[in-house]
Amino acid sequence: MTPGTPTSTAPEVSDYVEGYLTEDEVLQTARARGAELGCPSVGPGAGAALRFLAATLRARAVVEVGTGSGVSGLWLLRGMAPDGVLTSIDVEPEHQRAAKRAFAEAGVAPGRTRLIMGQALEVLPRLTDGGYDLVLVAATKTEYPRCLEEGVRLLRPGGVIVFDNALGQGRVADPAHRDPETVAIREVARAVRDDESLVPVLLPLDGGLLAATKL
Repeated sequence: MTPGTPTSTAPEVSDYVEGYLTEDEVLQTARARGAELGCPSVGPGAGAALRFLAATLRARAVVEVGTGSGVSGLWLLRGMAPDGVLTSIDVEPEHQRAAKRAFAEAGVAPGRTRLIMGQALEVLPRLTDGGYDLVLVAATKTEYPRCLEEGVRLLRPGGVIVFDNALGQGRVADPAHRDPETVAIREVARAVRDDESLVPVLLPLDGGLLAATKL
């Protein structure tokens, strides 16, 4: 084969990656509830990456900004240590009710989840410095830069922070897009890349995952 010759189209590759690990009925049901509520969920590819990171870190303490209907939380919990606790923050009560239902259907012990209702930038400062293995930010994009500051503070050395939808439906790569959300995503991507205390990677999974390990 000639070097550089594509073996398949981009959509085919994306479909293959997203379908590599199939979701069980609990995850599919939680995803459907999220669609009904109008809160997008991470795709199977991004979810698998979150579970992989949680398992690699042997995570016992995880913070999630943006509970949604519980899809990302389920993926995280399935990678975390058996006694790990997921702290999940969301401003919408109906989202957290849906997530609680999903966690119960998955057989997650009540003590393994701590759901906090409130604005992320009001809740995060109250959490313990260096007390967490993994922080997932999947909420209001314009708050991403400030969530980076708070999230890095919460991480232990070797911990990982992850931003969902880091490609902004492709808008981030197009300089012509200057809407507040796209600008904020670009800002956090630059800040992560330029911070010498972080080791970053940008993964083209689902809407894009920006991840960084704290040295």
